[in-house]
Amino acid sequence: MTPSGSSLLTHLLLQLPLTFSLLHPPPAHVPTLVPHAPTPLARSRFSAYAQLDFTTHCNASCFHRGEQEEQLTEKLAFETLYADGSRTLTTVDVEDDAESGGAEPSPWRVKPRRVRRQIYGADGRFNIQGDNFLLDYPFSTAVRISTGCTGVLVSQRHVLTAAHCVHDGKDYVNGARRLRVGFLIPPSINGTKTHFTSAKKPLVHWVRVRRTRVPKGWIQGPQEVSMEFDYALLELRWPHRRPFMRLSVAPSSDDLAGHRIHFSGFDSDRPGQLVYRFCPVEEESNDLIYQHCDARPGASGSGVYGRVWDNNLERWERKVIGIFSGHQWLEIDGENRDYNVAVRITPLKFAQICYWVHGNRLDCVQD
Repeated sequence: MTPSGSSLLTHLLLQLPLTFSLLHPPPAHVPTLVPHAPTPLARSRFSAYAQLDFTTHCNASCFHRGEQEEQLTEKLAFETLYADGSRTLTTVDVEDDAESGGAEPSPWRVKPRRVRRQIYGADGRFNIQGDNFLLDYPFSTAVRISTGCTGVLVSQRHVLTAAHCVHDGKDYVNGARRLRVGFLIPPSINGTKTHFTSAKKPLVHWVRVRRTRVPKGWIQGPQEVSMEFDYALLELRWPHRRPFMRLSVAPSSDDLAGHRIHFSGFDSDRPGQLVYRFCPVEEESNDLIYQHCDARPGASGSGVYGRVWDNNLERWERKVIGIFSGHQWLEIDGENRDYNVAVRITPLKFAQICYWVHGNRLDCVQD
């Protein structure tokens, strides 16, 4: 990044959020996920290949569809893949003392404009360079996945990423058994003198994954439906020492500071670089966030975050509210629209991912 670009990025980050609502939304109600005893499954063949450019198609009925409670409970079951290649299936029940279907979908609004896929107009991405940025929060929470994707640190041992980075819906990808997570290390940290590091790319320290969890909703497809469950959690063998970003139930875009989302990833057209971007939310359904943030293959699995109000801290905080999945063509009233898409963290998904992280459902309540 040029000095002028770095100054612009610093200015943008310091100015966010630009506008706040005077009335903060109440905390989302989170149901309780009750897991059953795991059932052993046959070993995976690891025959799939990671699909870094994930694209689906959807129409009006797909966009507005609802889920039967029985179907949703089945989709919230999950597989666990262990480092030795074994795997288990855990079914769940949902206990809910209040009606909580998540946020209502916003009405679809057809917008009279045509856009190009992946990069929309002028490229609005920023390369993150220099120790001060790479090792500073929130950029330090972005990590590489050895299958070619991106992930985000959500605890001292856990990384959230996209399910399609480790499983194609039918089988685990070839590299999933020896899955690793890569932490960026600026050259100067490795003893290289500062004035020699300007042209050098960050190094990567790889850490093995102990186990991987994927929701059943992703595995039982089809992809235009399973995209709503395109997320997976990786547990590291050893805890890391970097700051992580906390999870939150995704609020309505009206309750995000500036109505904007942000994410950093390892886009394939900028090898060795961490790339940051932000943009407004265009549309949202119960399970997906539609936007035109510029992105390329490799950014899949990035933690999508926004500034949300934290009732405990009584301030606006950056929190992960979704996982960048890929692209979706929406056919509405005979007209195709192209969007980049992130999976929303709904109350049920928050309960599921939180259980994966803590292993204790009592700790999984929304802040």
